[in-house]
Amino acid sequence: MAQFRVCPDSGFYFDKSAESLMKANAVAGAVFLLVAGFLGLGVILTRWQEVHLLPADVFYQVLTGHGINALIFWIIFFEIAILYFASSTLLRTRLAAPRWAWLGFALMIIGAVTNNIAVLQGNSSVMMTSYAPMQAAPHFYLGLILFAVGALIGCFVFLGTLVIARDDKTYEGSIPLVTFGALTACIIAIFTIASGAIILVPTFLWSVGYIGHIDAAMYRLIWWGLGHSSQQINVAAHVSVWYLIAGVLFGARPMSEKVSRSAFLLYILFLQLACAHHLLADPGLSSEWKVFNTSYAMYLAVLASMIHGLTVPGSVEVAQRAKGYTKGMFEWLRKAPWGNPVFSGFFFSLVIFGFIGGITGVVMGTEQINLIIHNTIYVPAHFHATVAVGTTLTFMALTYLLIPVLFRRALFLPWMAKWQPYVFSAGMTLMILFMLGAGTLGVSRRHWDMDFTGAALSFDYPGTAYTMMAVAGIGGVLAVLGGAMFLIVTVGSLLFGKKLDESAGLFQGFGVPLAPSAYTIEQPERLQMAPKLAVEQHGSGGMEAPGTFALALALLVCFVVYYFINWDYLASVWPLS
Repeated sequence: MAQFRVCPDSGFYFDKSAESLMKANAVAGAVFLLVAGFLGLGVILTRWQEVHLLPADVFYQVLTGHGINALIFWIIFFEIAILYFASSTLLRTRLAAPRWAWLGFALMIIGAVTNNIAVLQGNSSVMMTSYAPMQAAPHFYLGLILFAVGALIGCFVFLGTLVIARDDKTYEGSIPLVTFGALTACIIAIFTIASGAIILVPTFLWSVGYIGHIDAAMYRLIWWGLGHSSQQINVAAHVSVWYLIAGVLFGARPMSEKVSRSAFLLYILFLQLACAHHLLADPGLSSEWKVFNTSYAMYLAVLASMIHGLTVPGSVEVAQRAKGYTKGMFEWLRKAPWGNPVFSGFFFSLVIFGFIGGITGVVMGTEQINLIIHNTIYVPAHFHATVAVGTTLTFMALTYLLIPVLFRRALFLPWMAKWQPYVFSAGMTLMILFMLGAGTLGVSRRHWDMDFTGAALSFDYPGTAYTMMAVAGIGGVLAVLGGAMFLIVTVGSLLFGKKLDESAGLFQGFGVPLAPSAYTIEQPERLQMAPKLAVEQHGSGGMEAPGTFALALALLVCFVVYYFINWDYLASVWPLS
């Protein structure tokens, strides 16, 4: 019986079960992105001191919900959809155990809703980190545990699909690079979920009274094995999507697949160790542990990101130059399809992730400099650059690519889709840069009131800090507007977009398969191994991507200058004789 269809526009093959699961997970992710964006607006309008929207108790409640929905629920739902796409669709194979996959999806939905209910009830305002001895309601932890179990099932379904593809010989050679990157994300995810189980299960038992005490120092260490490693899943996933978008839009291929695969391997071995930068001011950890994690281990993880940051735009440049865009150093970039939200979202995410997220991450990972920015608003500024822009904007760009291909609908309000990455990127960049500045001036990470009204021990921030937080507030509102534009386009496309397949009705947008007549293929033809590019051959000579090399040098200069400025600032606030 035929269970595959082929997209006439992209040539992608979709297994019926995998297609439905991709749609369901992507739509669920968008729902939680909506919740996260709404709550994020409350956070930024409260930290903007002149507005100061929410009272203290509501602020911490909203901040808790925003962090969990944005950094966990929205992103992991979408990443499960990516895992199914990278295995079933890219390898042209059936999905392993679709009933188990639906069970995993159901557990994720139940867990996410349960956790949100706990937060909305008002007795679980412990923020995303939920540090002991702060205690939330039992169903706060139970929701996270159920969600994690569901995501773990999704990971195993992905791995099972890889086994089926290998046994059925649906592809030649090694798995494609995008699938390899998704496998990297899956491996890190399993480590992450294991860390979560180690700490969240005892904490749940503590919340219901079966365990009398949770050691706070142990909790922080193991929790960041969950908290920060979950963001490393994001890095591996969105870098994989970068390679996919470069290939689909430009026919680009990495200049050296071996090097790119080696970089993903470095992620598996070292990336999750970077969680140490959240613990550098923790007195319970040894200096040896901190030095290892923030020097040798982190350098190798950063090396991997630098490889991807060079080879992804480099592959685009090589492909563009092969099409004749060879004038000067940057014609290939000027003539790129900037009006296509798939490209603009992809490229903005790459640049902002690398220049802002990457540089600030290395700075925060330096133990000495960390002293002046730890627990300030600088920290969320960093992970908004890496996650809110690097990952979220990449997933937005991928959504624009997949709405016609997967959902078989034309984009709704294409003019809005065209401008959405610009609005979102501009707002986020403005917010991030001025939050970084305010953090450097010492503005606290989570404190509700910059004025410390009524506090016995208050502190007067300089006027510049208030100005910076006000500008950050304006940027945050603009970013929320950009997020709303994305949801209007995506939801509008599923409801009102022109049908590219007659059977692409309302319910088909939310997981119901297309009409049986759309599935006409029993087994797609075998995926052939692509020939090596000339640029991959040793000693091919010449500068293949001079524009990308110039951008890499600009990144290096920015990093060196900013790194020196922070050391100079440290010397001014912490004089040693």
